Amino acid sequence: MTILKISGLFYTRDGNTILNDINIEIDSGEFITVTGSSGSGKSTFLKMCGDLISPDMGNLFYKNKNYLEWNPYELRRKIAYLFQTPSFFFDSVYENMEYPFSLRKEPVNKERILELLNKVNLKEDILKQNIINLSGGEKQRLSLIRSLIFLPEVLLLDEITSALDYDNTLITEKLIKEISEQGVTIFWVTHDKDQSRKYANRILNFDSGKVKEEKL
Repeated sequence: MTILKISGLFYTRDGNTILNDINIEIDSGEFITVTGSSGSGKSTFLKMCGDLISPDMGNLFYKNKNYLEWNPYELRRKIAYLFQTPSFFFDSVYENMEYPFSLRKEPVNKERILELLNKVNLKEDILKQNIINLSGGEKQRLSLIRSLIFLPEVLLLDEITSALDYDNTLITEKLIKEISEQGVTIFWVTHDKDQSRKYANRILNFDSGKVKEEKL
């Protein structure tokens, strides 16, 4: 089943064409890596898929329904976007992990939080810490598990292992693979050639706003 359809997408800023007539169909459960040089349009494309910016021309469809017809809040619950540099809304780690539950007006499931912390090699006592005291790698992993507390249907990952060492990169990759095997559709922007081919069934290679597909 087609979960995302991108049709005739154009995006221009400051006289530069960043996305130039992008047409892609994505089936549910696909694992897609997005590659290309800096400035080629990768992150812009992901932000558009995450309904964070709008195209100048073209349409995006989620489950055959135009993005414009979706309630933005509902759409962003189903399509989660993770920035390379995570954003947090509160000072303490625990408050940030609690936030997805409060949005849904559900009681906090601490067992779920601890399960995910364990999967990314973080200890329970990190919940007591202030966000400003954490490393970039800790923030990236916490941002990931916050997005996985309630599984989205599409997960958009923008260089989310850039601040991780080798061992924690492997741990994070293992979790993403596990999520993919549960049926979540994955888009993963990466500059790592090995990472781009490790789990994906397709590669989208961006070059000057155009995209070429490679099936693996």
